[in-house]
Amino acid sequence: MNPLRIAIVGAGDFAHEHARSITALPQFARLVAVVDPTQERARAFCAAHAVPAAYADTTTMLRAEQPDVVAICSPPHTHAPLTIEALRAGAHVVCEKPLVLSLAELDEIAAVEGETGRTCIGVFQWRYGAASHLRNLMSEFGQPRLAICNTLWYRGANYYAAAPWRARWETSGGGVAMTMGIHAMDMVLWLMGEWDDVSAITASLGQALEIDALALAQVRFASGALGSFNNSTLSPRQESYVRLDFDHITLELTHLYRYVNEDWRFYIQPDVPPSSPLVSRLQAWRKKPHTLPAEIATQWRSNLEMLQSGQRSNVLWSVRPTYEFLAALYKSAATGQPVKRGTILPGDPFYASMRGNTPDAQASGNPSIR
Repeated sequence: MNPLRIAIVGAGDFAHEHARSITALPQFARLVAVVDPTQERARAFCAAHAVPAAYADTTTMLRAEQPDVVAICSPPHTHAPLTIEALRAGAHVVCEKPLVLSLAELDEIAAVEGETGRTCIGVFQWRYGAASHLRNLMSEFGQPRLAICNTLWYRGANYYAAAPWRARWETSGGGVAMTMGIHAMDMVLWLMGEWDDVSAITASLGQALEIDALALAQVRFASGALGSFNNSTLSPRQESYVRLDFDHITLELTHLYRYVNEDWRFYIQPDVPPSSPLVSRLQAWRKKPHTLPAEIATQWRSNLEMLQSGQRSNVLWSVRPTYEFLAALYKSAATGQPVKRGTILPGDPFYASMRGNTPDAQASGNPSIR
């Protein structure tokens, strides 16, 4: 098995974490190139991670290197066009979040996947680690009843000044829901199953931002369970918190940015006997010594194993419910109305943009988002 040849596009902070993850897996992959328009930054990246080649543009790199995989760590508005270019050049793609800025972009990537036979993988590392084990146990938990999902972080003026694209719809695709809360919301949606409708409000509360600093949503799942999703970049005491209530068990997760097995807690309904298989299986899960943390390195290991095996599932389709949920959240916040899953279709302004690029959409709903 020959290691996959990987090129990284973008040499910013996130790219270093990806590079460390890849170089820690020499049996699966090796870095062959980095692309960044700032050549000083590209050369520094090469020196830090022993990358043999640096390029100023992706097109030149793809022609010269013909990599097996392209890891995209550039600003969000570049993700879709770079992904499509890399797929058409014959490479698989692993792309940082948000993978796309709209459902239209996601569906275009899916079509190119079909044309090329290559695979696009969006980075959602919180699905990995303990959450993947819990998902396999959930049939024993009883019916889902309630999900609470809080991403309460803080980002001040310096954060946006350091990279002005972060504060604009055109380049970031959205605010806290799209770029930060997306991690926890994706994990909860993945665990809880299909969602049915969402009602949301957003606000920036006086910050000099186009995008949302607060995004609150009430969710109804297809199972009948309800959810409360709260996202903030205005919370000085930072915390990521998830609570999932089922008939037989409550699961809780408290952490910040990444989690390990020990960050999860579970509380079994008192009527469940200690001899129940559920109890023994949960205890066995908590004692798993090999469980990896939910971080980019864990996702890279899983993705590389999948790509090396040649048995690639439709991973792009598995993330579509999350991006459809985000489109519905922003549409609900803009219109003041609940939005049902499956109703944002081509021709809907929120299909082409999370903002809904029409004067009516931008003028309606909560004015503080503008």
